[in-house]
Amino acid sequence: MALSVNAKTEIINNYRRSENDTGSPEVQVALLTERIRGLTDHFKEHKHDHHSRKGLLRMVNRRRKLLAFVKSENPARYQELITRLNLRK
Repeated sequence: MALSVNAKTEIINNYRRSENDTGSPEVQVALLTERIRGLTDHFKEHKHDHHSRKGLLRMVNRRRKLLAFVKSENPARYQELITRLNLRK
């Protein structure tokens, strides 16, 4: 369920804003989105894993708060981010 080192560095390289950026909201949202997608696949097979479900809900809420922050700071960046991550239809 955790991301591999290669997958994590690839996501960071795709979503970073500058050369040394590893913690911008865009990078954090992208990493959380990938972890959330992995857990949703996990729950298709393990429907009764309620402990991991609590962690999933915490990640979804953290991502929601980060997206709200990006939207309040720069709506254009927010639109680009949700389009790239394919979050909202």
